[in-house]
Amino acid sequence: MIACQMPDVSLSLAGRTMVVTGASSGIGRAIALAAARAGADVAFTYRTNEAGAREVERAITGLGRRAVVIRLDLTDDASIRELGPAVRAAFGRIDAWVNNAGADILTGPAASLSAAQRLDRLLAVDLRGTILASWCAAGLLSDQEEGGVIINMSWDHVLTGMAGTNPQMFAAVKGGVLAFSKSLARSLAPRVRVNVIAPGWIETAFGESLDPQRRREIAESTPLGRWGTPEDVAGAAIFFASPAAAFITGQVLLVGGGTVM
Repeated sequence: MIACQMPDVSLSLAGRTMVVTGASSGIGRAIALAAARAGADVAFTYRTNEAGAREVERAITGLGRRAVVIRLDLTDDASIRELGPAVRAAFGRIDAWVNNAGADILTGPAASLSAAQRLDRLLAVDLRGTILASWCAAGLLSDQEEGGVIINMSWDHVLTGMAGTNPQMFAAVKGGVLAFSKSLARSLAPRVRVNVIAPGWIETAFGESLDPQRRREIAESTPLGRWGTPEDVAGAAIFFASPAAAFITGQVLLVGGGTVM
């Protein structure tokens, strides 16, 4: 009889380090806190919301984990280049890198920009910024004997489409992130794994801005009967970063309650 060795399927991140971009609020905040609860030390970035970032820092240290707060502008190449060395200096190594930061074109002053201006912002931050940050992470993780994990953020509707000017732009940009990540996964294997999370309707600032009727319609049209939460997305990130996903790369995990299947 051949003895089978059972793999380590733990979701623990004890003794590991994680980088999360755009973690002063929303999904990034949930990922950073979930990583700390799973045992990881966390370096995370913000662009303008320093108060929110400091609140996340206090929460992480309150869990007994180390936290490093770094300001990052994904439209600034120098800012991206400085991120990896700053984290390496603080932690010595990086185990998982989550490219979560993205441009908000749906709420606040950005919502009044022209379509071309909104597109430029998405291309600069969500697509170009994610690519450059992924290359930065790839260089650092590839140099480590134990490799590491890169997790990028897409959108579930890139697989089916959605009518409207904003959805067209999101589909193009987030679809680009998905396609890029698959090629990056092939390029970096086997030392570094690269996977994608594609959230759907998640309770963030945009969801809160919708009228109650539209919110109900979205929940009712979702097979699981509700909006997703940032914590739902965080769970997927912890899975991909953990030993439980050790044989998974180049894959996309839809976190949308079944709206897209």
